[in-house]
Amino acid sequence: MKQRQVKPAMLIEPGVIAQLARDSSIEMNVQDVPDLAASRELLPAGKKVYVSHLPKQTWQQTLHACRKVREAGFDPVPHVPVRLLTSERELDDLLKGAVSESGVQEVLLIAGDYPKAAGPYPAVADVLKQGKLTQHGLGRISLAGHPEGHPKVSLTEIRRAEHEKAQLAQDAGLQTTFLTQFFFEAQPFLDWSNDLRANGVQARLVAGLAGPASIATLFRYAVRCGVGPSIRALGARPSSLVKLIGDHGPERVIRDLASTTHNESFNGIHLFCFGGFLRTCAWLKRVSDGNFKLDDQRGFVV
Repeated sequence: MKQRQVKPAMLIEPGVIAQLARDSSIEMNVQDVPDLAASRELLPAGKKVYVSHLPKQTWQQTLHACRKVREAGFDPVPHVPVRLLTSERELDDLLKGAVSESGVQEVLLIAGDYPKAAGPYPAVADVLKQGKLTQHGLGRISLAGHPEGHPKVSLTEIRRAEHEKAQLAQDAGLQTTFLTQFFFEAQPFLDWSNDLRANGVQARLVAGLAGPASIATLFRYAVRCGVGPSIRALGARPSSLVKLIGDHGPERVIRDLASTTHNESFNGIHLFCFGGFLRTCAWLKRVSDGNFKLDDQRGFVV
């Protein structure tokens, strides 16, 4: 399949970038709950806020965080690593509590990077085949997408699983979103999204991006999460500039993605915060309000 090339960044209107920021989702973890009150001054009501699952986190901590997200006026989407579920009953209890107690309308199902399943669900497809989400009143689902593959799973298996999950979710009548692992260059994501579209996948495709963070932090998470070849973009700046600025934001990749928004290859962006929830909220607020300037490095300055 012929690859779609990113258009020259100079053609991009700032309003397109601002709209991507306004329509974006964002991620937090349970330790960010105390910051939700302050985030109300930075994020619009109804913003989709994903709640990650940290090591040793309990389901009750997840439900508590989701309840606080809903009380703050946002739309909570909990991560559910299915390999941690010990039984069908635990899945039922979790989904029931999420909907009835925490106002959850969507979950992000992931396998989770665990060598063995604790119960009957080694793969997301095993949960989808049971029809539990619709039984508990959920109409939306998010699934993980891996444009650059996965360090522990073959690319062939990754692509097979993505298509299987998309079909199972569609058959269940679920509004489906593929939310990708974060990346630092647009082209692998665009190639992936175009291939899914060419193969009939109609799910929403959302680009997962790293929010503003130090270079060291981004490298640490990128290595841990198995980010693919686009990690090379982290080292693209001259060392003196990196030392001066100290941080790396998603400006360049967002500007490249903005050049494709009139196509139907993808549907939006998502920001991972890496412990900097309020910082990323403030960044999104400035970009959403148009408080940035395009630069001559294919990015923009906030």
